[in-house]
Amino acid sequence: MKKILLLASLLGFSVFAQGQILKKVTDRAKNNANNKVDNAVNKTVDNAMNPNVGKDKNTDTTKKDETTTEVAKSETAPASFKAYSKYDFVPGEKVIGFEDFSTGSIGDFPAGWNTTGAGEIVTVEGRTERWLMLTKPGVVVPEFTDTYPEDFTLELDVLHGLPFAGASFKIVLAQLDNVAQPQHWTLGPNNVAFEFYTPSSKESPTNGSSSYSNRKNSVSEAANQVGSDLFAQHGSPAHISIWRQKERVRLYANQEKIWDIPKAIVKDAKFNAIVIYVLYADETVPFYFGNLRLAVGAPDTRNKMLTQNKWVTHGILFDVNSANIKPESYGTIKEMANVLKEYADMKVKIVGHTDADGNDASNLDLSKRRAASVKASLAKEFGIDESRMETDGKGEGEPIDKNDKPAGKANNRRVEFIKI
Repeated sequence: MKKILLLASLLGFSVFAQGQILKKVTDRAKNNANNKVDNAVNKTVDNAMNPNVGKDKNTDTTKKDETTTEVAKSETAPASFKAYSKYDFVPGEKVIGFEDFSTGSIGDFPAGWNTTGAGEIVTVEGRTERWLMLTKPGVVVPEFTDTYPEDFTLELDVLHGLPFAGASFKIVLAQLDNVAQPQHWTLGPNNVAFEFYTPSSKESPTNGSSSYSNRKNSVSEAANQVGSDLFAQHGSPAHISIWRQKERVRLYANQEKIWDIPKAIVKDAKFNAIVIYVLYADETVPFYFGNLRLAVGAPDTRNKMLTQNKWVTHGILFDVNSANIKPESYGTIKEMANVLKEYADMKVKIVGHTDADGNDASNLDLSKRRAASVKASLAKEFGIDESRMETDGKGEGEPIDKNDKPAGKANNRRVEFIKI
């Protein structure tokens, strides 16, 4: 269950919590922690550590890292591709920030981040990714860039160690007066913040509520029910996406669009930080954040195909070492399908690309299989005639960025649609 509280200040939107909510959250979390200590974080040490977990490669990812934590096992099946049929999120065109914690050391706080709390890079039992586990309340800030443009998208995955702890966190687009002191984000001239609550018990309603108030006009809108349960799939990540287009902000949680606010941001807002604020966390009630992707540039599929005869997207994602398309790719594939439906005589070649991790031949094969999966999805899910589509794969052979940093590798992992 999630709750998102939004407050419009004179110069932007800010999140607020009413009354004694922080105290109640803390009390609920502590009570749950006391009851579930035996099932909480369990650290183990293993001499073999795989530093390349979660990338396009052909290495053994079954070994545990030095610090492995355990979270509650999934009680429901992951959302299907079809569940995203109303999902219209399309990531920006160029990845400028990416963090999967593959370059950091297990057990350390990651380089390139700032914090007022405490955390460390860990792996989670039963999963291949690495995560930043937060164990103390405070803010954490990925230092992707010092200026966030008018058009960008931010995506991240969130896990929670005890799904029914009643804890909360905020994601803030902030304009800080002093980037070295992100804890003072509420004092900055502009911010847009979203707050999420985990359920306080298994008996909590599956629907969350959301509301926002406009402080300038002293107007408060009633809370609205939203259908997505953020942590319904216990032990599986919740996928959160934020899309800024100038003054407009959209928020997506899993397969649902939760907010679409046309005038959320004033025109002269100059965001310079992404702030993640955790109101309660400790060793037994941790939060995990991973797979952050910051991309810039408003997608314009139709224009690219008509004027440049080509569209390059980083929004079609696949499982590790697999051609299985992740369901959050639905909006991007739908974007291409709409163009093909509008121009019934258009034919395209779908080309897959990987980064340079792993074996060259295996990467080439993987890129071809991924292109074939995209073609199959366009045909099956959107009714595009297969005769209008060809496929190919280039593996790691045609990079568009360097392969020495996570953001560069993320740019090289892409799918191209070429008009033929």
